[in-house]
Amino acid sequence: MGVRLKPLTETCPKPLLEIGGRPIITYAMAHLAQAGIDRFIINTHHIPDAYKKAFPDSRWRGIPIIFRYEPVLLETAGGLKNIEDLLSDDEAIICYNGDIISSLPLKKLIDAHGLQGPEATLALRSVGHNLNVEIDEEGNIIDMRYSLGKKGIKTCLFTGIYTIETSILRCIEPGKAESIVPVFLRKITDKPGSIRGVLIDEGIWYDIGTQAAYEEIKAGLKGIS
Repeated sequence: MGVRLKPLTETCPKPLLEIGGRPIITYAMAHLAQAGIDRFIINTHHIPDAYKKAFPDSRWRGIPIIFRYEPVLLETAGGLKNIEDLLSDDEAIICYNGDIISSLPLKKLIDAHGLQGPEATLALRSVGHNLNVEIDEEGNIIDMRYSLGKKGIKTCLFTGIYTIETSILRCIEPGKAESIVPVFLRKITDKPGSIRGVLIDEGIWYDIGTQAAYEEIKAGLKGIS
């Protein structure tokens, strides 16, 4: 809903606010395209018609876009469950929050997920404003948001960029508004080692959560296209 970015988001969804003359979400799309993504699925809720205006042919730089409207906001886990029917041919997907601008090397995330074979691999950073993900010496995530009372060898920031096996969607209740974090926490508890992290401090990473952050990034964004 972009509440912290009002009044800017009263007439425009947060991912479609412009930076550098283009919607914020197109930076994520360019980043993913460089990693070889061949289609985008974008969940919409607030002012959904704005996306059709921004992408009238449902493509971006030749890559097809599927829009999936949520009449009731389902959050990050519910939104993934809501697109499960579109993923029948996919074993794994990359998930990317729509209010992030980053140039971290996605290949590191993809390679780590393929090598270790967990149910999810989260791109993490060692510095930032919200360090609340605990990892052990093997790279397993053992706690998030201090929910399980476990301390690892390092506390990291979750970037909102991650790879999941689509099989994990079977563990999410249809139609339920839920964050992906409780889903990960259930997996961490039931099957230790199934949720992993990869530390990627290279590149830039911005979270556009407030109007102050938005204006700061607008004024100083460099080195990303």
